[in-house]
Amino acid sequence: MNKLLRASLTSIAMASAMLAASAQTADAQNVAIVNGKAVPKARMEALAQQVARSGKPVTPEISEQIRQEVIAREVFMQEAQKRGLDASEDYKAQLELTRQTILIRELFADYQKTNPVTDAEVQAEYDKFAAANGGKEYKARHILVESEAEAKKLTAELKKGAKFDDLAKKHSKDSGSAAKGGDLDWANASSYVPEFAEALTKLEKGKTTEVAVKSQFGYHIIRVDDIRNAQLPPVDQVKPQITQQLQQQKLQNYQQELRAKAKIE
Repeated sequence: MNKLLRASLTSIAMASAMLAASAQTADAQNVAIVNGKAVPKARMEALAQQVARSGKPVTPEISEQIRQEVIAREVFMQEAQKRGLDASEDYKAQLELTRQTILIRELFADYQKTNPVTDAEVQAEYDKFAAANGGKEYKARHILVESEAEAKKLTAELKKGAKFDDLAKKHSKDSGSAAKGGDLDWANASSYVPEFAEALTKLEKGKTTEVAVKSQFGYHIIRVDDIRNAQLPPVDQVKPQITQQLQQQKLQNYQQELRAKAKIE
């Protein structure tokens, strides 16, 4: 075999090897070839990310299901294009709305990523909450009736020894607490209407109002079963909820700023 022939065979072998390597690279970048058209692996990866964001693990079984879904979509999409459906005005309008939705979602995600809620902001919000809900908490009961006359009658019965729980179950029109003997559980005085709160804070543990308290709901006979300092959860325990709330507030403010700056004619 002469040198020229050997050189030619060597060139052919190298070209074949390069073509094979190129084909392998293409295969690595594609999920499949459908009717001669390559389906990029990026589509499969995008769907896998959506599954992962939903909290589901992307197992080999799920991964194969995603692959089959991507292939099926390509088959259906090719058929729709063959029928010219991608040229319809309805398709174009829906495509534009989808494009807007995705782009806006990416905008808001980018804003939240570049404007994270800081620990200092969480602490400041927690301090505001603690200031508004601190102090004393009251474990109270009440009997709510419509008229002052009925309230006076029940107050007299209590003074004669009638049980508060029994009267509440029988006469109170507050259905939420009546079944529990008028029990309102632990709460800060600020949780109630002003008239109720004012009377509540003047009562000592175990005492009942001498005169029923009138509010927009009717007449309240109030008893304080116990008093304690407010039991607030530590900041670390409520940090996720506070962070989410502040994120939403920041995003709403950002949206309002953008609308305010826009020139709308």
